[in-house]
Amino acid sequence: MTSLELRRINKNYGAYHALRGIDLSVAQGEFIVMVGPSGCGKSTLLKTIAGLEEISSGQILINGRDVSKQEPGDRGIAMVFQSYALYPHMTVAENMGFGLRMAKRPKAEIEAAVARAAKILRITDQLEKRPKQLSGGQRQRVAIGRAITRSPDVFLFDEPLSNLDAALRTQMRVELSSLHAELGATMVYVTHDQVEAMTMASRIVVLNQGVIEQVGSPLELYRNPDNLFVAGFLGAPRMNFLGVTVDDVSGRNVTVSAPGLVPVTVELPEAAVLAKGASLSLGVRPENISVVADAAQGGAINGAVRLVEHLGRETILYIDAGNLRTIASESGTGNITVQLSYVAPFAADQNVALRLDANELYLFSPDGGRTISARKTTLDR
Repeated sequence: MTSLELRRINKNYGAYHALRGIDLSVAQGEFIVMVGPSGCGKSTLLKTIAGLEEISSGQILINGRDVSKQEPGDRGIAMVFQSYALYPHMTVAENMGFGLRMAKRPKAEIEAAVARAAKILRITDQLEKRPKQLSGGQRQRVAIGRAITRSPDVFLFDEPLSNLDAALRTQMRVELSSLHAELGATMVYVTHDQVEAMTMASRIVVLNQGVIEQVGSPLELYRNPDNLFVAGFLGAPRMNFLGVTVDDVSGRNVTVSAPGLVPVTVELPEAAVLAKGASLSLGVRPENISVVADAAQGGAINGAVRLVEHLGRETILYIDAGNLRTIASESGTGNITVQLSYVAPFAADQNVALRLDANELYLFSPDGGRTISARKTTLDR
């Protein structure tokens, strides 16, 4: 059953086209996470679903009802904001039951709904406190509890964990995932945090400049991105992109090289029409590069360590590969990034050789960065 459906949603602010023909169907009980760079339209799209922003054209359907012109309170949604938006003069119980009181629900129903939500969120002992007496995590639970008491058709979350410290964000991710499993509710969640997206989502929606670039399960998008943008956006550290030239095409095997890159062969899922000399982008994730400390042993790329980040369980290396042309982005460094799953004794200015996992290479066409090679997804939800 479709819980939420967006049909050709457009949103204009004067001459600025913020959302461009958005189509999306969300099944009952799905946990949808929308990600993308700042200004991509993810929060705007969430607000149009909530009714806080009017759409310029298109339709929004919730459980088959066209709610495009309805007021927020009539849409069957509940929204949890980045700021907790709690009333400081009210107790926790009063904050959680506020929406039901405004709807003039019976007192006994309100009390039962608040008690149920408090039990689910494990804040039963906090009901008589006021917001200033609570920690950040407890305040966020109250905001979520206020949404739960309304028993909405769709929960909307607008970066709800961004104000919390790292340890508390991790805890709240687990709690929100458990809450979703317990309620079986439809949830649409906006975040800029890739870890939240990868660990919580049934499906991820990647937005860019008001357009949906790709929709899929976390591992499907990570393993089989449709284009260079999705490949570069999902993953931390981000995928490395190298400018290469086609040397040879033999059936499904394409050999590419570049100044500073020993020729490497990429096996495509099917034969592709690629001309010798064509310019492409070669992608390889940081975890799919191994490092040889003795550069004389050779590798696909030789370079010098520019920076070492020791993160305890792993080591991140930034490698200056000399003349090799790396394709940077807003989140890129211009270096080759290597992620090692161990504490590695490398030092700045050390010469190293890099070896690429031939089974984990991606090729992207120059016309918009479309993916022309893909990996098989070995594990999924």
